[in-house]
Amino acid sequence: MIPFLDLQSINARFENEFSKQFQHFLESGQYILGPEVEAFENNFANYCGTTYCIGTANGLDALTMIFKSYILIGKLKLGDEVIVPSNTFVASILSVIHAGLTPVLVEPDEETFNISVSEVKKQVTKKTKAILAVHLYGQLADMESLQELAEANQLLLIEDAAQAHGAVTNYKLKAGNLSAAAAFSFYPSKNLGCLGDGGAVTTNDLTLADCIKKMRNYGSTTKYVNEIIGFNSRLDAFQAAFLNIKLKVLDADNNRRQEIAKQYCTQITNKKIRLPFYDCSKNHVFHVFVVRVDNRQDFIAYLNKHHIGYLIHYPIPPHQQKALSVFGHLSFPITERIHETVVSIPMSPIMTNEDVQEMIQILNTY
Repeated sequence: MIPFLDLQSINARFENEFSKQFQHFLESGQYILGPEVEAFENNFANYCGTTYCIGTANGLDALTMIFKSYILIGKLKLGDEVIVPSNTFVASILSVIHAGLTPVLVEPDEETFNISVSEVKKQVTKKTKAILAVHLYGQLADMESLQELAEANQLLLIEDAAQAHGAVTNYKLKAGNLSAAAAFSFYPSKNLGCLGDGGAVTTNDLTLADCIKKMRNYGSTTKYVNEIIGFNSRLDAFQAAFLNIKLKVLDADNNRRQEIAKQYCTQITNKKIRLPFYDCSKNHVFHVFVVRVDNRQDFIAYLNKHHIGYLIHYPIPPHQQKALSVFGHLSFPITERIHETVVSIPMSPIMTNEDVQEMIQILNTY
């Protein structure tokens, strides 16, 4: 049996360090924010190459607070349109709605799964004020082209980097430092995952960083002095401590994911299975490895028969979700084809070479 993702084994590598750090955390008496969170914020900002990092309770809050803070500091206003990929995880769209903005869904490039720049261009109007680029499945969106488009139209460009920790452009910049601001999730299954929920915002904008720092803590930086309408959305101190430990091996883990992806891409030769686009660069960190098949139910039955784990990212496109019925009248044929045919197969930094070869053999005999 090859599980889709063995989180227990992934985290077992750090068990001794986790135990020591947790004991230190218990003895510290500082359980909300404090030095552990500050240390992680500094370390992750340095890692991403940004000036600021603000830890949050989760990735959705991180993204929502970016948009709400831009409204507060006057760079956006309620009702402004934000262009969002139509095939993203629903949280990307929810963040725009929660902030009181208007999401405009745009089809992806079918090869990369990321937002199509040419489709974005078609949707830009006078009401458009921002573009949300989602680095789906761990692959960077075409940020150079999106940046040019954003600058030409005086739009904010924001990253949903929840799946792309450590992805690097050809010009050596990392996810989180490719736009005005970026949101990360540290959900346990992420490439950099904690042992619960967690998130962060990275930016080089001091005004935005200060606003988010207040917003995550009831609108306050001084106890009992509330300057803005805020949330309770702080990164837990013990999660920050665990993340500091795991951050040290993130690049090595991403390298292993890329090694596995190269083997999958060169050795899976079954014509029934369409492999993801990968140019063997560092711009894809393979949060998940997504293949496409015409008969998904048949393929899933085959995987089950051979005790291979899988997930579907994602079975229902956002515009067909009941919660987003406002988009139900719209048609996104590329998005719909993707959601009907994708299957995520095992991808993990702790997979052995034997696991990888077994996967390749099983898929080639499908």
